Amino acid sequence: MSETHPLAVRRTAAAPVEDRRRSQRVVIRVPVTVSVVLAGKPVTFAAHTVAVNDQGAMLAAPQTMPVDTQLEITNERTRQSSACRVTRTPPESSEGFLIPVEFTTPAVGFWQISFPPKDWKPVE
Repeated sequence: MSETHPLAVRRTAAAPVEDRRRSQRVVIRVPVTVSVVLAGKPVTFAAHTVAVNDQGAMLAAPQTMPVDTQLEITNERTRQSSACRVTRTPPESSEGFLIPVEFTTPAVGFWQISFPPKDWKPVE
């Protein structure tokens, strides 16, 4: 019986997720300020992106937030702000909590970067 290489399985399993992605994700660290109301109190803290796309970002933050939490992020490079919501339960990592957020209204150009074309695939 032959064994399948673990990376081959991961690539095969991950392909459908990449095909469903609405826009290319770019790994980039952008400083942001998060403003949110937690337990009835306004809270503001510094965070940064781990990856961004036209629909939102993955934030690395010092605290977690429940799914569907409404928040505002400010791109510290441009001072532009946008309303967002938490889309999934944030896992904890070495950088803090990884909080997936999506813009509540389209914010094309919020990150001020050029995204690769939708059909672009990295060389393996």
